Amino acid sequence: MLTLHIAERSPESAVLVDGASVAAVGPYEELASAEPRARVRRWPGILLPGLLNPYGPELLEATYHPDPREAETLGTEPIGGERAQELFRADPARLGASVRRGVQRMLAHGTVAVAGDLRSRVAVDRIRRAGLATGRRPDRLQGPPSLSPTPLILLPGLVPGGPARFAVFDVEDRAELVLRGAGTCVATVIGGRLVYRAG
Repeated sequence: MLTLHIAERSPESAVLVDGASVAAVGPYEELASAEPRARVRRWPGILLPGLLNPYGPELLEATYHPDPREAETLGTEPIGGERAQELFRADPARLGASVRRGVQRMLAHGTVAVAGDLRSRVAVDRIRRAGLATGRRPDRLQGPPSLSPTPLILLPGLVPGGPARFAVFDVEDRAELVLRGAGTCVATVIGGRLVYRAG
């Protein structure tokens, strides 16, 4: 089934998706006229190719993402450093569940690719199952590990025949995205599937 994604602040960058691939990229009116039977998904903000998060190992293997049921004892924010390692040593099964929640958090920040040398099979498997691409880590990382790293690393533009992998951010333009960060993500699409949609 064809799906046409349009973001209100970037109508010139609408994306027509056919299965797991991009069928066309261009102005919404043109694509809608060419494929009038395509299902239309309308989003606020801007549609972009999605982000590369260079901190794969730090966020997935060295950080514990608490289960919501642990909020009373561990809080809701990611836990790093020695405390995370203590939790993993106390219960090795925690790593798999934490990685799953970490990947979900990445998707909620418009991440469609990760970089870094992942060492655990559970993290590698979870990345593959989620459909996240892997990329080269920049030579210099400027900030601490974050779901919204500084600077944001935008993937190359979408092309017909390429993978249907992109994100939508509820901002006016790229300058506001840089200012407000990746937490403004409202939708992430990987392999043509909507893998994250804001509440």
